Amino acid sequence: MSQLTPPSTQIKPPEQRPEHPDFWCKRFGEGTTPWDAGKVPQAFADFVAGQPQPLNTLIPGCGSAWEAGHLAAAGWPVTALDFSPTAVAAARQVLGDAEVELRCADFFTFSPSAPYALIYERAFLCALPRKLWDDWGRRVAELLPSGGRLAGFFFLTDQVKGPPFGILPEQLDALLAPHFVRIEDLAPDDSIPVFAGRERWQVWQRR
Repeated sequence: MSQLTPPSTQIKPPEQRPEHPDFWCKRFGEGTTPWDAGKVPQAFADFVAGQPQPLNTLIPGCGSAWEAGHLAAAGWPVTALDFSPTAVAAARQVLGDAEVELRCADFFTFSPSAPYALIYERAFLCALPRKLWDDWGRRVAELLPSGGRLAGFFFLTDQVKGPPFGILPEQLDALLAPHFVRIEDLAPDDSIPVFAGRERWQVWQRR
């Protein structure tokens, strides 16, 4: 008689695992997207307006891609990436005719067509299980040349259950400090409820 696998070692179905596209397809398909503000955050808009020239930008885990549309309207070259086909379909609806390179691909394995000067972070790291954090840190460092920037919002809290998965400031520093220097850090005042009071806008520059 075969033994049952203990509950602690059973593998959850794909739609219950945030590292799998089906998890996000289910949520976008149901319209359960509490992380989607439906607009561009002010700190991001201010950052874009303050740049002297457009930056070739990558947005991993782009979701509905509001920020990608904002960048395209400002004349910035932008690649919006998501591994959920349903999320990409939602992004197409939001973007309309905007000049955005919208791709359904995995951030950890896709090959960029040109070097990036900026990676924008918005609800992507906090969507990743902790076992993928080290891979995320290595990948952003690989994709940005010296002087390139990682800018965006970081969910700085000890919230273990997710998504969103919280990360403590010292954990984020451990991921990024070997390759980046933090050059900006402020508390946004227009956070959506799921992140309110627990996120920071930060800019990190590649060494």
